[in-house]
Amino acid sequence: MRLGVLCSGGKDSLYACYRAMQEEEVACLITMKPKNPESYMFHTPNLHLVPLQAEAARLPLVSVHTEGKEEEELVDLAGAISIAAERHGIEGVVTGALMSVYQSSRIQRICRDLDLWCFNPLWYTDPDAYMERLLTSGFRVIVSGVFSAPFDASWLGRELDHRAVKDLNAYVREYRITLTGEGGEYETLVLDAPFFQKRIVIEKSEIHYRNYRGVLDVKQAHLEER
Repeated sequence: MRLGVLCSGGKDSLYACYRAMQEEEVACLITMKPKNPESYMFHTPNLHLVPLQAEAARLPLVSVHTEGKEEEELVDLAGAISIAAERHGIEGVVTGALMSVYQSSRIQRICRDLDLWCFNPLWYTDPDAYMERLLTSGFRVIVSGVFSAPFDASWLGRELDHRAVKDLNAYVREYRITLTGEGGEYETLVLDAPFFQKRIVIEKSEIHYRNYRGVLDVKQAHLEER
């Protein structure tokens, strides 16, 4: 089955892509670019780097802009999926949803309306096991945004390695965050993956942080041989 992967550039969507590749044929990536940074549906930090990820993975990319207004953005998402179906013959859509009923139910409804399969390979996966698989599978992931206490500015640009996951687990116990960031506590950016032919190298970036909220704004990056 040919699949299109909803890709935000973060760990969950690209790990879901990796899982889908082990079972089916991934035909393209699909990215939504909301103008609204508070979009209910879509990740926003560093979406301009998704084309580099697509190039690294040697996959075509369908990229669609949206105002990011609640519910209205779903019409734009349906349009993007329809484009992917027309251009690349996809028969299903892959999401990186872990626990968000809000997101998954809406994507499933769109897929049903378009007569497409909706594949959620990470749905309710064990968080500890998932993070361990992510680290041991060859992914290189950094934190690109933080949106909750107790994250300080030092997390922005920090690589998700075993030490970072240990620190996150301490936050889970003390502050009740979700280990995977599914609650919106932090966002990530994938710089390398086992299915990439090249890796992303950040040349220039800026950190914007205040009151437990901040982003790593990547200004310049390129692909490099692995």
